[in-house]
Amino acid sequence: MTDATTPISKGRILVVDDQRNMRATTALLLKGFGYTVSEAGTGEEALAVLAKGQVDLLLTDLKMEPMDGLTLLKRGLEVSPRLQAILMTAFGSIENAVEAMRLGACDYITKPFKDSELRYRVERALEHSKLQMAVSNFATEFYQNHNLSALVGRSQAMRDLTTRLMRVAQSDATVLIQGESGTGKELVARALHTHSRRNGRPFVPVNCAAISETLLESELFGHAKGAFTGAVKTRRGLFEEADGGTLFIDEVTETSPTFQSKLLRTLQDGEVRRVGESTAMRVDARIAAATNRDIELEVREKRFRQDLYYRLNVVMLRVPPLRERLEDVPALAEHFLQRSNARSPRPRRLSATAVEHLMTYNFPGNVRELENLVEQAAALAEADELLPEDFPLRPQSRVLPAAASGLPPTDARAGSPESSGPTLAEVVEEAERRAIVQSLERHGVDLARVADELGVSSTTLWRKMKRLNLRPPVGAPRE
Repeated sequence: MTDATTPISKGRILVVDDQRNMRATTALLLKGFGYTVSEAGTGEEALAVLAKGQVDLLLTDLKMEPMDGLTLLKRGLEVSPRLQAILMTAFGSIENAVEAMRLGACDYITKPFKDSELRYRVERALEHSKLQMAVSNFATEFYQNHNLSALVGRSQAMRDLTTRLMRVAQSDATVLIQGESGTGKELVARALHTHSRRNGRPFVPVNCAAISETLLESELFGHAKGAFTGAVKTRRGLFEEADGGTLFIDEVTETSPTFQSKLLRTLQDGEVRRVGESTAMRVDARIAAATNRDIELEVREKRFRQDLYYRLNVVMLRVPPLRERLEDVPALAEHFLQRSNARSPRPRRLSATAVEHLMTYNFPGNVRELENLVEQAAALAEADELLPEDFPLRPQSRVLPAAASGLPPTDARAGSPESSGPTLAEVVEEAERRAIVQSLERHGVDLARVADELGVSSTTLWRKMKRLNLRPPVGAPRE
């Protein structure tokens, strides 16, 4: 609780007024309230102060020359988008207030004003600023865990996945997520939920492979008291828990035909009947299902119901295995290492040779295997810099097949038992070439956007294009 002698809120305020006496009086008053105050007599002086990033609240007069308060507000928000602003005016009118609010001001005050009114409006503006910051920090943390930022990668395969995900997220369409174990199917499901209109409601995951068939029905649909031995009280199922939100059914192909039939009925009717009860209840949960198997093969082999497959496969999202996007390995490895460093008293760093070493590997365990390798290396390495020897790789997966890189084998390599695939340099070069060409196709002559998308400077982009013998599009600016 705030002590009565302590100001309710403190902050850094910039007072702007071309009338020196008014400016000085207002600044003195605010200092008496416990704020840090700076002054400016013109709009240009104010912008110079704002550019230093040391202002929480802009308190500016409306009628000034040559730059008026509305113009200063507009330009000030360009410099500092989160800036709170209050306009002072002796010409108070609805029109001025509406225009100020439209441009981004949080309040306005009419001169002459009482000391108590100024204090109240300033405190309210700064409290609003603190609230915005808290919400922003919370949102950043949440999005880092569950949003597209968790889907690390600049490869074309990942861009295709995220583009398709964003298109379907705003609908209520059922989504089937297919991918090998360890590719991050649950992360995709969480990102889908986060970007949907249901993101204020629960995201409820269930792994069908981790629950016995006898318990799975009760887990999903709930049960009545006395429905079976051990059912000592009525229990809500996960369908009910996910009402209004998203239910993620992982490894759905691990279920039995009997359970699949009950799941199909629930999806068709939108109703859940608890085990041991005769009445059904309506539920509104979006379904995202996932499998690491070839579900079409499961259907052909009669191990998975065809009608349930069609019910689930309204939109398919395929999560690519890591071997199909090896260009993402450096970013993923750095991402996992930074996360490990945040929990460790001894931060580590990746060496370039370690990254090259990792990119020679096929990662049969996909992204989860890479994460485990990085965490193991960070825990056991003797030096602060992680070296290739800190990443023990399975020998049978060390050589990258030519098909995985898209490079045809050459005659020179074909005759060598030691070179059944492309070299590391060729893998990296082909990945760079493919990424640059695809980005050029999207952005044409705008090489600045190409460089930004690829995460390199314009100079580096030019150097790589020359090395790879890639000609810039006609009309593109020269280096």
